[in-house]
Amino acid sequence: MEDKPIDVGRLGVIRCLIAPEPRTTLEGDQRRDREGNPLWITGLVVRQQERRRLEEIHVTTSGQPQGLTEGGEVKVTNLWARDWALEGRTGTTYRADSITPVTGSGGGSAPAAGPRGKSAGDS
Repeated sequence: MEDKPIDVGRLGVIRCLIAPEPRTTLEGDQRRDREGNPLWITGLVVRQQERRRLEEIHVTTSGQPQGLTEGGEVKVTNLWARDWALEGRTGTTYRADSITPVTGSGGGSAPAAGPRGKSAGDS
């Protein structure tokens, strides 16, 4: 399968749907890239220009995105997609170099999630 770059300029508004969480193995260990950097996964919602429909995508980054709030507008740098097929299942994986907050986007006020999706106040 080959990587397909995505022109984020054509996507319209991108917002953080689910704050960054560690991307983990089935055993619960945090996944790492080839250089050994920890991988994080962030849920984003995209509303394409001139369309009413929203698309939810989960984007993996090396290193934890900082300063994101659920509902806040974000900027995604070097987004690409790769289709996959495994044991009769298919899907698309999304990766990006970085996800950063858009200053003054007026997003939601939900706290950033910690490990395993818990906010700092959860026990």
